[in-house]
Amino acid sequence: MRVLVIVLAYILCSIPAQAEGWVPTLTSHAYGPPRLVAVDKTAQTLIMLERQSPLREIRRFPCTTGQADGDKRVEGDLRTPEGVYFVGHRIKRKLEWGLYGDIAYALNYPNPVDRIKGKTGGGIWIHGRGKEFVPRDTQGCVALKVPDMRDVAREIAYGTPVVIADGLSWTQDPGGQDAVAETLASQLRQWASDWEGRGEAFFSHYDPVLMSLSEQYGFSTFAAHKRTVFSKKPWIHVMVDNIHAVPGPDYWVTWFDQYYRTPGLATNTGKRFYWKQDAEGRWRIVGREYTPASEDLTDKYVAAKTGELRVLVDAWRTAWLGMDLKAYRAFYAEQAVQDERKGATLIAEHKKTLWARTAPVTLDVDDFRVKPHPSGFEVAFLQTFADEGGYSDIGLKTLILTPNGSTWKIDSEEWKRAR
Repeated sequence: MRVLVIVLAYILCSIPAQAEGWVPTLTSHAYGPPRLVAVDKTAQTLIMLERQSPLREIRRFPCTTGQADGDKRVEGDLRTPEGVYFVGHRIKRKLEWGLYGDIAYALNYPNPVDRIKGKTGGGIWIHGRGKEFVPRDTQGCVALKVPDMRDVAREIAYGTPVVIADGLSWTQDPGGQDAVAETLASQLRQWASDWEGRGEAFFSHYDPVLMSLSEQYGFSTFAAHKRTVFSKKPWIHVMVDNIHAVPGPDYWVTWFDQYYRTPGLATNTGKRFYWKQDAEGRWRIVGREYTPASEDLTDKYVAAKTGELRVLVDAWRTAWLGMDLKAYRAFYAEQAVQDERKGATLIAEHKKTLWARTAPVTLDVDDFRVKPHPSGFEVAFLQTFADEGGYSDIGLKTLILTPNGSTWKIDSEEWKRAR
């Protein structure tokens, strides 16, 4: 009952009697999207903007919006919503020429913040208008003259952000939005790190009450599912990239590509996070949307891990050459296999015996190659070895490396003499 009271109080506070319209200033902050559509309802104008250091206007077109003034609240109120939305799929069915011309794209109204505020309705599009074109003449959509809509359609793609406001301006300066965007990007990267950590810190990035309002299932269901996954997975890797951000009336939206990998599964997807500040001023995730990824991050992920693994192999090599038994043993998983030896203790004892006979003097690593393996990564390289006694060899060394917290352990090691 207490949660229900909190939820109802939030909804009532979030939907005031006819408030002033949203009039943002769009800035050229570092995380702005490469292409953005802005709709000025007062000026009845659609502006296409592009961020190429800095933000610049490409073109503008007359448009017509809802017959009633103000932000959309309920189904059938004839108002055009105000906020940040995204271009969806092109409407495939046959369109009524007079109302929609020959091109129409759906917008994602209501977005998660709209649902939190209890807004209703749907079917908000950007589309053409075949009949006589007059201002404020739709049931809530944004309409353009047919030739203009065709021009716009050539410039926008699925996922293009659309800022709809009562009035708006834009500047080539980053302004204060730059700091907010950087904060959200940093928090997003920390969210990914905490996901990898599989601990309770991951859940602190979300607002449980508002997440329960924006999604079909309550936050407790989401959290219970994640904790179950965390308990079953020996490791999780999450990479985020191509981060963009745009401010809404009382929220921000970030969207990004995500690479997720755990034993037996690797996925690329796109996500949008909607953020609001809590009572302490911290930004928290209040809603999510899933989209296709704009880029397959597999190669970037492998490249990033290759750098990590090269550092680890170099440290392993240093421990070997320095005959540091404790450091050398620490690189191996407890049940690691090295040729015919099994277990970190036997591996270390074997190396100790060899070092007692003669010290190593050369251990070169060349032709370093990395590829994913079900347990983590397979690392292969040409190993050139020599010791003080005059013995030397060259062979292919193959290591299977498994994630272990923030580092890696050698799970398997094989060596084959080069021919």
